Amino acid sequence: MYLAPAREKSLLRKHLWIFSGAVSSVDGPAVPGETIDIFSSKNEFLAQAAYSPQSQLVARVWSFDQSEVIDRAFFVNKIRNAYALRRELLTGESFRLVNSESDGLPGLTVDKYADYLVVQLSSTGVDFHKKDILAALIEVVNPKGIFERSDLSVRAREGLAESSGLLYGKIPDGGIEIVENGAKYSVDIKHGQKTGFYFDQRDARTEVAKLAAGRKVLNAFSYTGAFGVACLLNGAAHVTNIDSSAPALEQCAKNMELNGIAPEQYTNEVKDVFDQLRKYRDMNQKFDMIILDPPKFIDSQKALMRGCRAYQDIARLGFKLLNPGGVLVNFSCSGLMTAELFQKITADAAVDAGVNGVIIKRLAQSCDHPTLLSVPESFYLKGLITKIV
Repeated sequence: MYLAPAREKSLLRKHLWIFSGAVSSVDGPAVPGETIDIFSSKNEFLAQAAYSPQSQLVARVWSFDQSEVIDRAFFVNKIRNAYALRRELLTGESFRLVNSESDGLPGLTVDKYADYLVVQLSSTGVDFHKKDILAALIEVVNPKGIFERSDLSVRAREGLAESSGLLYGKIPDGGIEIVENGAKYSVDIKHGQKTGFYFDQRDARTEVAKLAAGRKVLNAFSYTGAFGVACLLNGAAHVTNIDSSAPALEQCAKNMELNGIAPEQYTNEVKDVFDQLRKYRDMNQKFDMIILDPPKFIDSQKALMRGCRAYQDIARLGFKLLNPGGVLVNFSCSGLMTAELFQKITADAAVDAGVNGVIIKRLAQSCDHPTLLSVPESFYLKGLITKIV
């Protein structure tokens, strides 16, 4: 593959993505997912990359070394390095093991739940090398079971069908129990969102829980209630969990029970969060802490303005529902949302709500979701803890 003139700058800075608009020509036949060499317009070698002809992101870099072989040993080395980093950073047996580009494996996500692994293959490159990746995971981690959750709509952009099922060993029926910061969670890896649990909020749950004592908490977009559990274990007076998914809230109740939390300490409501926030406003219902952890509202540049309005809307409603001195915790997991823009949206929401506040903590994805310096897009999760003043 040859790039158009002056389109090699990002690769020279070690970015891992090549978009179709940067390509001048592709010489010879190439199978989707196959490793190809990337050259500049001056015929200078730049990188080895996985070819994805149906995608706008037409190639993802494996290596900047022309002599490196992309085989099972390559994946063993990458996964071993990723595993060693997590062992250095974390205690416990449950975490994000491979974080795609950040670990030099674009399109591969692996979450470790105690003795079991869940993998997501979102690009043609990792799908092409599926057998080698599976063998490498078995060699490095030696899990009891590996389950695939590549039931991702993004695979269609790569010309891939969705895929889900057992790849190796056995997976226990029911949830897999994990422990995070002393809290217990049952994770449904077969049917839950993404791979079943959001490890990227580990640090945020710790920070939010520190402020929960004695507070009446609203946990919106609660999923299986991890923020609610953390808050109640740290002395929250009561937690209301809202989510549109009944199965998620059933799992939430199970997590509450696992941690010895009495039913009267929390309320689960299967509701549309936007509608319910407005109903609370109309009822003049108030809370001492509100957590807003919505799904991604922005998945493309075209959706940016619409997504910004959605983030501002829920933050405005959140501020309106707080008691004096209350705390708003709001997040964006949209990679296209910058930290500066998210702060501005939150500030505008406070003005619209007629309140003022101070940011007392900035939050980001936990350390098992590292950000590769050369791929700033790998930083995606932004959060703010704002106290009404």
